[in-house]
This record gives sequence, C-alpha cells and structure tokens, in this order.
Amino acid sequence: MGIDEKDFFREATLKLCSSLEIERALHQCLLYIRRFIPAGQAGFHVYHRDAGIVETIAHATPAGGHAVSMRIPLSARGKRQIEKQRLGRVRLIDRLGDDPITGPVADRLEAWDLSAVVIDLVLEKTMLGIFSVFNNGREQFCAEHVRLLSLLDKPCAIALTNSLRFRELKNLKELLADDNRYLQEELNKMVGEQVIGAGQGLKGVMEMVRQVAPLESPVLLLGETGTGKEVMANAIHNLSLRKDGPFIRVNCGAIPASLLDSELFGYEKGAFTGAVSRKRGRIERAQGGTLFLDEIGELSAQAQVRLLRVLQEKEIDRVGGSETVRVNIRIIAATHRNLEIMMEEQKFRADLFFRLRVFPIHIPPLRERVTDIPALVRHFILKKAREMKLPHIPAPCPDAMARLMAYHWPGNIRELENAVERSLILDRSSLLFFKEIGSQELISPSVSLPLNKDFSKTSDRFYKTEQQVAPLELDKVLVAHICHVLDLCKGRVEGERGAAKLLNIHPSTLRKRMKKLNISFGRSSMSKGGLG
Repeated sequence: MGIDEKDFFREATLKLCSSLEIERALHQCLLYIRRFIPAGQAGFHVYHRDAGIVETIAHATPAGGHAVSMRIPLSARGKRQIEKQRLGRVRLIDRLGDDPITGPVADRLEAWDLSAVVIDLVLEKTMLGIFSVFNNGREQFCAEHVRLLSLLDKPCAIALTNSLRFRELKNLKELLADDNRYLQEELNKMVGEQVIGAGQGLKGVMEMVRQVAPLESPVLLLGETGTGKEVMANAIHNLSLRKDGPFIRVNCGAIPASLLDSELFGYEKGAFTGAVSRKRGRIERAQGGTLFLDEIGELSAQAQVRLLRVLQEKEIDRVGGSETVRVNIRIIAATHRNLEIMMEEQKFRADLFFRLRVFPIHIPPLRERVTDIPALVRHFILKKAREMKLPHIPAPCPDAMARLMAYHWPGNIRELENAVERSLILDRSSLLFFKEIGSQELISPSVSLPLNKDFSKTSDRFYKTEQQVAPLELDKVLVAHICHVLDLCKGRVEGERGAAKLLNIHPSTLRKRMKKLNISFGRSSMSKGGLG
C-alpha cells in the first residue's frame, strides 16, 4: 500500500480531531482512510451497560456524516460477549449479520453481508464505546488493513470522549435555556401585565405605566416600602419592547458597599484575591433587557458616579479590566426615600437624580387604595393556599374584610400578604379571622363611638366564641358578628351610634334578623346575658 504508519496515524488523527461535531470528523476520517483501505462506512457506537443497549451516535458514508441516536437492545448472548471483551480488542468480523453484537446494528443499516473491523475504545480501563469500519462490499479487509486501523484506537477514544462531553454540554445548555424560559414565563404569570387594582386604586398609575413602557426612557418609581414597586417595574418590562430580554433586579441596599462594584459591573480574572475567573456583573447580565435598581438611594457615592456613566454613555468597565464593554439596557429605579432631600444634603448626586427622574411614578400606599384590599386578599389567599397545598380555599369571616379595610397598613401590601399567610396558618377552618388586625379599626371614622373599658375583654370573648364553634355554621357566624357589634354599641340598635348604623342595614331589618337568630336586644339584655 506504500503508506507510512506515522503519516497514516498523524493524518487520520488530525481528521478525527477536526471538529467537536463527531459526525463531521468521522466523515473526514473516512474520506482519508478509504484511500488506503476498502472502507465504505464508519460509525461510532456507545454501549449503555446498565440498559444493555448499543447506541449508534454517528454514521458516515463517502456522501457525508450524520449524527444519529439509534438505540438497539442486545441479546443476552451479545451482552455476555461484550463483557468478555471489555479490556479492549480489535476484531475482524467476516459477516456482520452473524455476530451477536454487530448483527442488530447491521440489521438497521442493511449491512448483513458486509465485513467490518471493530475496535473497542478503552481509556484507563473504562470501555467508552466502539469504532467500526465496514468494507465497501467489493473488497475484503486483510491483516494489513486491520493493523492500520488498530493504530487509531486511542485517537478514536479521545474523539469519542470529547464528543460525548460536548454533547452533554449542549444538552445542559439547552436545559438551562429551557429552564430560563420557564422561569421567565412563571415570573410573567406572577407579576406580569395583570396588576391587581389596575382598574381601581392604581388606575392612574397604570395609565402612566402604559405611556412609558414602550419607550426607552429611565423610570423612577417612588413609594413607601411594600407598595409593590417591583411588581410595577415588572409590568413596565413586560409591556415594553424588551419583554423577551432579561429582567435583572438589584437591591442596592442589600449588597455591601465593598461588593457593589463587582456585583454591578463584574470583574476580570485576577482583579482581586479570589477572582479566579471573569464574572459578568448584573448590568452586563441585563443586556437587551431591563435593569431594576431597587432602593437606589442606598448607592454609594462611587457607585453613583459609575451608574451615571451607564446612563449617559451606555458603557461599563469591569473591575480590574481595561476593556470598555458596551451595554444595551433600560434602567428602572425605585426608592422609598426622598431623593430631593438627600440631594440637598449632598448624599445623592444631582446629575444622577435628574437623569433618573425623567418619568417619575408615585405608587400610593395601601391605606389610600382601600378599594383594592378585597381583590388583594382573594389573590393572596389563592396564592398562599396553593403554596401550602391546602385541600380547600378558605374565605375571610363576615367581619374580617371590614376590619382589613379599616386598618392603616403601615407595611402596605407586603404586610397584607403576611397577614393572609399568618391567618392561613392559624385558622385551620373554612374561615379566616385575621385576629391580629385590631377590630377597633372596624369603626368608621365618621362615627365616633365611645368604647367602654371592657372592650378588649369583649373582643377576646368574641374571638374565643369564634374558636369554639369552628367549623362555623353561617347562622352561628352571624350571631357572633351581630353580638360583637351590639357589644360595641352597648346594646343600642337604632341611631347614629346604633348597631344598625354600623352594619349598614335598616333597624327593623336588624331586629327581624336578631329575632330569627334568637338574639335578645336592648340595653337590659347586655347587662343580663352579655352577648346572647
């Protein structure tokens, strides 16, 4: 044949290493070796020992190479033969259809009558797979052909290992991308375009959101802690042209000043002790999407200067880096602090303030949008009940919603969500009582009622009554609620300070209902029997 073994080994190895896509490398190798060997086909196969399956992952003919996943179960005889050959051998098979291992593969490839050289690929006593070369159907393999192909056992083993790792990496990348899409979809469901209260207490805010969302302008969200600034930032992102890009949140108050630069802008390998590789910062991770800077008032003076450059120049420098990185992001900032006062006190840069304050949106506190409370309560009950895997969806008891709407909610929506979760934990019935929300809040500001000294005792007695009757029947709930209100009103039914006024029903209707429920009424009844 006139071929030097070293030249053959070198050239064939170069072909096998020419691509991480093993089907392309296999095709190039086949085109080369068929100049010296009567080869018509070649393949790489992996043996899945636990399942007893041979999987062909690449197949090549002179026309081209193909990545495949042809999984073929072996017979018991084939499994035993593979176990005997695990230390690695080069075999010449005269007829593929007659061999218990190659027979099922030949059946799929319609190569029963072909002969083949089969090489078990072993690295560090671990069998990786098989490299096979089929003849061209006209000429038979001889001992010299087998000797030449046997030179390629280690290059083939390395090529197969690299390919399997590359394939695993691609699969993990696709899995990660799929997980990312799923999580983004879940986030959109949670805090997407639907904002609770959009048609009532937040109607004006949502009109401003819809105006600014399609633009690229920075947005500054202002409002107390817990008013839902992050939800509003998500709504802006999801209504924008960047909705398919990332939404990256940075809590400027939660990151130590010493780490803020590296977290926001990233760093280069070797920038400081522990920087063993390059890391992209959160600004860079928001490329093509939105960067939400929560609690912007907590930024250090140095970080404010660098953020101003991001807004003006759309570029950053990684910590320890010399290369300028261009960024394409939109910035939404939020704070509960008064930035104008901070600016006057020289705690916040004026130029950064005016760059951020292109389109300020003030989000009202919950006490200014009490009409949204019933919808928010329903939303949180459904959400928390699903998270807690409750068998049923409870509802607030009759007087609870009035107390919730009368409460001043210093912690805003976050406090309301926590109150719902707490009540779900404490009240294991079909009703939620929200006992921690003071019942004195039930009284309308327009009705000034002098409460007696024993109000707290009466309230405790009312809640004890509620606990004793759980699970509650509707009539019993009504009795407890009416008695509670009568107690507040010292037994009075009519008048400005009467129970009918608080319950917003006609006095005669209340008397009829009390009679039906066997509730005694009148001031004398309060001194005799308490709550009836």
